[in-house]
Amino acid sequence: MKMSDLNNNVGQCLCGAVKVEVSELDPKFTVCHCNMCRTWGGGPLLAVQCGTEVKFEGADNIQQYASSAWATRGFCRQCGTHLFYRFNKTKSYNMPVGLFSDIENLAMTMQYFSDQRPEHYCFSNQTQEMTQAQIEAYFASIS
Repeated sequence: MKMSDLNNNVGQCLCGAVKVEVSELDPKFTVCHCNMCRTWGGGPLLAVQCGTEVKFEGADNIQQYASSAWATRGFCRQCGTHLFYRFNKTKSYNMPVGLFSDIENLAMTMQYFSDQRPEHYCFSNQTQEMTQAQIEAYFASIS
C-alpha cells in the first residue's frame, strides 16, 4: 500500500465536536508504552504519523497540554477523546489510530519505550522496539 492510497483521511472525536482531515496518513503505526501515554489513556497509545498538514473543524473544542519539552497533546474539551501528539519543533502530528474509520490496511511496525511495557500485556506482532534510552538519544539528536 502506498501512502497516497491513504490521503485525505478524515476522523472525529467520540462526540463529533472535533473533526480532523489529514493529507498524509502513514500506513505504518507505532505503539508507545511510556508512562505518560499509559497515564493519558489507560493503556498504550497506538498512533499513526500524519505529517504537518492537518485541518481541524471545531478547533475551539480542542484543549492542548504541554506534556513534555518536545511535544503537546490535544484532546476534545467535550468528550475527552485523545486527538493528537504534536512535536513542538517540527509541528508534525501523531494521531490515535482509532480516530480514523478506515484502518484495515495499517500495520503496526514499531513499539516505543518497550522497557516500560508492563508485563500484563504484549502484542503478538513482530515489530521493531526502542527503549527509553534509545528514544531519548533520538530526540537529543533532532533537537
